[in-house]
Amino acid sequence: MESIINITTWIVLAAHLLMALVAAWRVWRGENSIARLTALDLASTLTLAVLILISILEQNSIFMDAAIALAALSYLSTVALAKFISDQKVF
Repeated sequence: MESIINITTWIVLAAHLLMALVAAWRVWRGENSIARLTALDLASTLTLAVLILISILEQNSIFMDAAIALAALSYLSTVALAKFISDQKVF
């Protein structure tokens, strides 16, 4: 049973990395700033999932702590960038 979970986790990790590459391409080649911001938010969410999956595979909680910190920074950066796009100023 352990090997099935391990293989499934590796497959899911590969799928998330592939989706993160697609999101990074969308950030690079997006039509406008809204599409790029959405892709950046998606890429950060996928990076969170990758960190959690690595934490599960390695059985090391430091990746979980990094994922929590990234989640907080991702939220703040998304809000700040959205505010900048809408008002052309941050504060």
